[in-house]
Amino acid sequence: MAKKAIVMGATSGIGMEVAKLLAAKGWQVGIAGRRIERLQALISQGGITCYQQIDVTSPNAPAQLLELIDKLGGMDLYFHSSGIGWQNNTLDIEKELKTVETNGLGFTRMVDTAFNWFATHHQNNSKARIACISSIAGTKGLGAAPAYSATKRFQNHYLECLSQQARMRHLPIAITDIRPGFVKTDLIAGSSYPLQLKPEDVAKHIVSAIENGKEVKVIDWRYDILVFLWRLIPRWLWTRLKITT
Repeated sequence: MAKKAIVMGATSGIGMEVAKLLAAKGWQVGIAGRRIERLQALISQGGITCYQQIDVTSPNAPAQLLELIDKLGGMDLYFHSSGIGWQNNTLDIEKELKTVETNGLGFTRMVDTAFNWFATHHQNNSKARIACISSIAGTKGLGAAPAYSATKRFQNHYLECLSQQARMRHLPIAITDIRPGFVKTDLIAGSSYPLQLKPEDVAKHIVSAIENGKEVKVIDWRYDILVFLWRLIPRWLWTRLKITT
C-alpha cells in the first residue's frame, strides 16, 4: 500500500517541489496552502491525490487539516513548508508580528495537530513522521531579520521537544528538522544572498533525509560548514558582525 503524505505550503517553492517528488516516488499526496488557484494548478498536472485551502494563521486551520487527512484516507508523513520572513533593519512591527504569527503560532498550530493525530491514529509498523522546514537562520540571531531568525530557532527547539516527548510517551512518531541555506524562492526574491540553492535540488535532499530517517538535516554541505563555523563565534563577537545582504 502506498504511503500517504500531507504537504502544507505546497503552493510554491520547496513545498511544491517536495509534493511533486513524493508523488513521483509513488506516495499518495494531499496538498494545502493559502492560494487555491496554485493548488488547483498543481492538481491539474496529475499525480496529486487531493487538496485543501488552509491558512495556518486561521483558528480553523486544524479542522481543515483533519478534513484533508480524511480526504487522503490517512497520513504517514506530515511535511510543513509554510513560512514567511523579511529582512527588517527598520524593525517594521507589522512584518515582525506577521512573521511570528505564521512561523510561531501557525507552525505550532499545525505541527501539534499532526502530532496529536498520529498519537491516536497511526497503526503502521513503521514510524509516522513529521518533517518541517526550519532554516540555518535559527543557528544564531540575525539582526537583519530578527523575527525570522528567532522563529526559526523556536522551530528548532520545538521539534527537538516533540522528538523527546514522542520517546517519553512511546509514540511511533519520528521528527525531521530540515535546515536549508538560502533557497531561490519567493521568500528571498530580489535579494543578493550568496550560495542560493534551487528548490528542486533542495527537495531531493529533503526526500532523501525523510527516507533515511534523519533527525536534523542541513542543506547543503556548504551550509553545514558555515553553520559549524557560526557556532564557534562567541556572542560578544557575533553581535558586532554585520551579517546582511
